[in-house]
Amino acid sequence: MVTIKEIAQKSNVSTATVSRVLNHDHSISVQDETRQRILQTAKELGYQTIHERRKKQQTQSKKTSFSVGIIACQTVEEELNDPYFISIRQGIEEELYKQGINKVGSYRLNDMLTVPQDFLSLDGLLVIGRLGEDVLNQVSENIKNIVYLNYVPDEERYDSVSIDFEKATKKALQHLIDLGYKRIGYIGGVEREHLKQQKVISEDKRLITFENMIKHGYFEGSEDIYIGEYTMTHGYELMKKALKKKNVPKAFFVASDPMAIGALRALQEAGLSVPSDVALVAFDDIEAAKYSSPPLSTVKVYTKEMGQTGVKLLMDRMKGRELPVKVTVPTSLVIRQSCGTSVTEHPFKEVIQ
Repeated sequence: MVTIKEIAQKSNVSTATVSRVLNHDHSISVQDETRQRILQTAKELGYQTIHERRKKQQTQSKKTSFSVGIIACQTVEEELNDPYFISIRQGIEEELYKQGINKVGSYRLNDMLTVPQDFLSLDGLLVIGRLGEDVLNQVSENIKNIVYLNYVPDEERYDSVSIDFEKATKKALQHLIDLGYKRIGYIGGVEREHLKQQKVISEDKRLITFENMIKHGYFEGSEDIYIGEYTMTHGYELMKKALKKKNVPKAFFVASDPMAIGALRALQEAGLSVPSDVALVAFDDIEAAKYSSPPLSTVKVYTKEMGQTGVKLLMDRMKGRELPVKVTVPTSLVIRQSCGTSVTEHPFKEVIQ
């Protein structure tokens, strides 16, 4: 770093004179030739005054003060009925705060009849859930830095953070198979994309995995699939519907914890014991899962960590990375009393191919 002393020596004047000239002290009496010589020497040596250095730091600070948007692809009702997505959002908000990002806008896809003006000026966007292709194209034309959470639209173009739903479902079903169940029921919901006041049903990899395993002969259950909404109420109603059959499966895979809690209530009202009469394995591991009676065995999804990871990817993108990155967050099977064994983290050995 260049000092005033060095400039003074090269200009053949005192350090006090150099200091007053560089700081634009007009009360000093100095010849114009001397003033110009000092300024020229400072410029050649690359000297910057405190004021200039502060101005540069402020400019750089403004450049790193990113504006970030969070867009939820779920309706308010869907988010309230399933804490899964709320937990992802909490992870996002915590990490944004930690990263010092204060300019944060929140949007909900089904409320966006048109793209808001402030939305188009965002430096980066975090998308929670599925975004329709037409909306996706609109967004990507205006916002370069986008990270998708719980959905992978195009891994060659966009950053994403998700889980392997197929592998996670196999963990749960493999455990029931290991316990000796040869017939397994399925209770699940539908995933939707909300597009311009329309709802488009999307494939659910949990159901697809379940049906594929039946086709490959791992267990029976093709007549025991019940689909509704991802809510506690629908879990309750679908289990009541299943119980109307004379021959009920001795085990069920339920595709979300809220649905499983509802299903559990229906079983108890029917006088059936869990897991003695019917075993349950669910999906998500929300907070309520460990406090249900009995506590739910479930696939644990690290939702908060998904949100935090998404923010880190976005920060990296906004700082210049161009190569898209896909992060698959691992899951674990938490075994509790609803399938008849003690509490543990189940080490998954992939037997099912």
